[in-house]
Amino acid sequence: MAKDEAKASDYSKGLLKSEELYKYILETSVYPREAEPLKELRNITHNHPRADMATAPDTGQLMKMLLNLVNARKTIEVGVFTGYSLLLTALTLPEDGKVIAIDVSRDSYEKGLPVIKKAGVEHKIDFRESEALPALEELLNDKGNEGGFDFAFVDADKVNNCNYHERLMRLVKVGGIIVYDNTLWGGSVAEPDSATPEWRREGKNATLELNKKLSADQRVQISHAALGDGITICRRLY
Repeated sequence: MAKDEAKASDYSKGLLKSEELYKYILETSVYPREAEPLKELRNITHNHPRADMATAPDTGQLMKMLLNLVNARKTIEVGVFTGYSLLLTALTLPEDGKVIAIDVSRDSYEKGLPVIKKAGVEHKIDFRESEALPALEELLNDKGNEGGFDFAFVDADKVNNCNYHERLMRLVKVGGIIVYDNTLWGGSVAEPDSATPEWRREGKNATLELNKKLSADQRVQISHAALGDGITICRRLY
């Protein structure tokens, strides 16, 4: 088998100053342990015009560990794209596990679906083509869903992250985990607005708002990690 080498679009997800160092991490510790279906889907996604939207593989590796640590059986994913993190979740869940996957469009998901089917985990996925807020509200309409989920991963429109948080805090159980992606927004959260392109400022401001909210939220224990484009891990305390 040819050596799995880091590609240029992988570097765009890392905030380390040295591309060589990030390449070292990926090729030494991440790619050798990456499941073959994930490798296949990652390579397919490299050809997508918005490949930078995919979950970073080192982020995925940590997600798998978190899913295992909470013995996740029921999870929520807000934002799917081609399905790398969704496939990772489905592969990690037990045979009777379920992930509710919410995305406003099915188009990109369809690109990853053949790999998901080949991996034999499509039956674990409940894909809902919808705006996320209505879909989360629908889940909350069933009182049995409150505190009924072990894990949630959020990688969708950043302007609604604070709204997603309040709903997920009702859906995820005490001791469960919520992970937010892109919480360093390319490093721009620590830069003046003048250094941020106009088209990225809305996302930056929404990310700053989320980070401030999570820092002050005593209902969760948090860890803000510089993996990929930044992730924040929240463990619900009460």
